[in-house]
Amino acid sequence: MSELDLLQYVDHTLLKAVAAWDDIKILCDEAVEYKTASVCIPASYVKRIHEEYGDKLAICTVIGFPLGYSTKEVKVFECRQALEDGASEIDMVINITDVKNGDYKKVEEEIAALKKITGDKVLKVIIETCYLTEEEKVAMCKAVTNAGADFIKTSTGFGTAGATLEDVRLFKANIGPDVKIKAAGGVKSVEDLEAFIKEGCARIGTSSAVNLIKGKLAKEY
Repeated sequence: MSELDLLQYVDHTLLKAVAAWDDIKILCDEAVEYKTASVCIPASYVKRIHEEYGDKLAICTVIGFPLGYSTKEVKVFECRQALEDGASEIDMVINITDVKNGDYKKVEEEIAALKKITGDKVLKVIIETCYLTEEEKVAMCKAVTNAGADFIKTSTGFGTAGATLEDVRLFKANIGPDVKIKAAGGVKSVEDLEAFIKEGCARIGTSSAVNLIKGKLAKEY
């Protein structure tokens, strides 16, 4: 696989609180040029991007981000609005406090409620692995599977740590056959991209992949 081929796995991401339209537009232009899987951006930009770029790129946005502890009803509203504005992929953050309280069924019901809304659109579920025990991670693999979500995702990128290969392997051993894996947070090199994809990740969430690939290609030529 060539370096440029790696970008088809990337959700080209910009979720900083200070992200201005000029920054978002650069992200979108790069996504179109380099054919990334999607752009992952704040919900407030979804409608504008959809109006300006149309079907040139897939728009992913985040729900309950980054802490996850807004109520199910709030997340449902956010999700509906994002889809109406033109999002085709939703990355939701679970309520981690429910996990810590051992209320795994409640988490599963929340995921299922959002999957009901997204329908044939893509739903990715961020479980924020850095805060969970192995037992809790396994429980979330089962919740994501049972709720019918499309992806389980390691991290928001705003927690204390990001994706690890160990967590990806744990996911693979415990998710259902229809659930894919997205790694995010801490993917900082071309070698990281290659390693996570080789381990079985169908998506990588990162803000740096395009610059990393461009830098490597510039050195080679």
